[in-house]
Amino acid sequence: MRETEIPRTRTGVPDPIDLAVGARIRLQRHAIGLSQQALAGRLGLSFQQIQKYERGANRVSASMLVKTAAALGCSPALLLVGAEDQQHAADVQWLTLLTQTGATELLAAFSQIADADTRAAVIAITKGLATEAPRTKACKG
Repeated sequence: MRETEIPRTRTGVPDPIDLAVGARIRLQRHAIGLSQQALAGRLGLSFQQIQKYERGANRVSASMLVKTAAALGCSPALLLVGAEDQQHAADVQWLTLLTQTGATELLAAFSQIADADTRAAVIAITKGLATEAPRTKACKG
């Protein structure tokens, strides 16, 4: 591949930059307490389109990025991810994790737990649930 060529991702797989931009939109929307429906209304879109942007399923055009940033009260730069940024891979990984349903709510609730032992117990329980083998349904006789 020549230096000027843009690397392509596999068909059907969202580009990591699109995922990161979507995650940043979601985080900023949550930070200001705005619903997907409210953001969609500000932008003249459906809430489903906002969902697709946030999941990285649809790319956000440059003009829509500027409009989205204005609707969220931030700069477009806050929503962008630089491909040359050394933290890019780590940012994408963490931002992608934070786009999971309930992730920001779980983190917000966890941050309110003051007791270190209780926090450790929550971590242990969560890790246990995450690594637990899938349960099979009992046969009905």
